[in-house]
Amino acid sequence: MSSREQKLLIFFALAGFAILNLLAFNFAKTKRVEVNTQREQAKQKLATAEMFQESSAQVTDQMTWLAEHEPQPATNQDVQTSLQQLTEREARSAGLTIKTQKPLPTDAGEGRHYHRAKIQITVTGTEEALYRWFDKLNTPDQLRIASEIRLTPNQQDDTKIDCTATIEQWFIPQPPA
Repeated sequence: MSSREQKLLIFFALAGFAILNLLAFNFAKTKRVEVNTQREQAKQKLATAEMFQESSAQVTDQMTWLAEHEPQPATNQDVQTSLQQLTEREARSAGLTIKTQKPLPTDAGEGRHYHRAKIQITVTGTEEALYRWFDKLNTPDQLRIASEIRLTPNQQDDTKIDCTATIEQWFIPQPPA
């Protein structure tokens, strides 16, 4: 083999080596981008899973509390009557004067698990008596709240407050017969 042929062979070997290096570098670069993309996707999935796990624990606690305090199924009329009697009794025991009371339509949307019985009551009394009354009515364990409270000064007596409140009681309706 002549020296020219040897040089040509070395040149082709170096050219082949350079081309193989370029191909290997591009392949490695593509794989690196692919691995980085997969790593970022895995990090996002992990963050999402951790967020779901945290919210799941919170929701589980709430569901456990609700299962422990879930009321027995009752009819709308029974719940409305007992709510009205309770608000009257507690208002009188707190020393409030009942001016008016009005049962409001029950929130009974289609497909809802819980319905809400409502009563609107207007009472007059001292600030302390009103706070005692609200303290007795707002009981989360019994799924009952004062959802709307409107306070105005009494026109005849400066020491008293007129209060219009909407009291709501959540309940499970009786299944249809």
